[in-house]
Amino acid sequence: MRNLLGSARVRILASYLVLLLFSTVVGGIALRSVLLARAGERVDDALVQETEEFRTLAEMGRNPRTGKPFGDDVQAIFNVFLSRNVPAQGEAFFTFVGGRAHRETYAPDVDAPSVAQISAAAADGSGSGEFEADGRRIRYLSVPVRVDGAPGGAFVVTSDLSSEIDQVNSDLRVAAGIALGVFLIASLLAWVVAGRVLAPLRVLRDTARSISESDLTRRIPVEGDDELADLARTFNEMLDRLEAAFASQKEFISDAGHELRTPITIVRGHLELLEEDPAEREETIELVTDELDRMGRLVNDLQLLAKAQRPDFLQPEPIEADEFTRELFAKASALAGRDWRLGEVASGRIVADRQRLTQAVMNLSQNAVNHTSERDAVELGSAIENGHVSLWVRDTGDGVSDADRERIFERFARGSDASRADGSGLGLAITQAIAEAHSGRVELDSRPGAGARFTVVIPTRPSKEVGVT
Repeated sequence: MRNLLGSARVRILASYLVLLLFSTVVGGIALRSVLLARAGERVDDALVQETEEFRTLAEMGRNPRTGKPFGDDVQAIFNVFLSRNVPAQGEAFFTFVGGRAHRETYAPDVDAPSVAQISAAAADGSGSGEFEADGRRIRYLSVPVRVDGAPGGAFVVTSDLSSEIDQVNSDLRVAAGIALGVFLIASLLAWVVAGRVLAPLRVLRDTARSISESDLTRRIPVEGDDELADLARTFNEMLDRLEAAFASQKEFISDAGHELRTPITIVRGHLELLEEDPAEREETIELVTDELDRMGRLVNDLQLLAKAQRPDFLQPEPIEADEFTRELFAKASALAGRDWRLGEVASGRIVADRQRLTQAVMNLSQNAVNHTSERDAVELGSAIENGHVSLWVRDTGDGVSDADRERIFERFARGSDASRADGSGLGLAITQAIAEAHSGRVELDSRPGAGARFTVVIPTRPSKEVGVT
């Protein structure tokens, strides 16, 4: 029960119902005020109509007995009006002559107030207002009748507001019953809708609970384009990254263990068989040192690949493309004796990490050296086009076979001609990681027996120039 009351579904439903109840109550109060105001207006209009009819008779009417204007015969005016006009529902007519009650007429449904109450309410013979009579609200309107400028009498019409108020209250009770039914139906629908809206969150929760390091394959089904669908897509993308990271970690551990096992075995074997002879000892130490150096280079390369995913992996700076290309060519041509050629040189400024980009191109140059002979040509060049800079290394060696085209960028991968390769098999993987860190890529154009061209393509300016000076 405690978990149910604390659930998001119950809280959403409670918030919705509180708002609905509040709006219903406020709406009911406002509706009652409007209905009462309109009822009062209807009563006032009816009172004004009766008094206007009386004024018309008093000013323009004629005495039916004499055929002449009424003149100062106030009683005749009252008698004729009361004989010709019947009070409407809820109304009553009262007449006063010389401050004393003359005659009154009631509608059949009216429990009219007493003459004394009317006389007290309209003592001055004019005006309008309300008063309480036996728990009823009575509204009145008085018309004075003057004779030679002096008060001669008064005509008072009253209307019982209680019936109007009762009708308003009756209508409000009906409206309240309808509102209660709507409230219950809306509560049920809100419960169902809240459940459907929160369904992706429950799926997300269940998926998160079921995920472990050994199973990262589950994904949340995404439907629609609302915020919850965006949340599900974001969660799925996070799972994709986690799955890729775990897979990369496992692959990394497996590959590193495989590559380090051999030099460790060699070092241990030679140390166990280490002789007392100084010459053999020196030879063994030299071999062991070489293996340890190779292990050190391997560890450094692995650390570089691990850092490639960090946001501080790059330190971009403005670079003049032509000077940078010539600088790369000078460094590459010192790697080994080849027919080095400087191809096209780009002109313009780019923003990139100079050291990382140099390392990427040097890896490509070393790869070209490893798969060519002294009589082969190696060309290095650059070009800027459509907001991207291309740095390539092209050789005239044996090229890359179709079987190796996809796998040579993997860690510890070597081409089919492994006898000519020299290194840990991480060079091209590092080059690709550097290119991707620059939001770029590495392209390969090669045919077996026709050489190969590796090209690093990156934007001339990064999307976020953090650390650019």
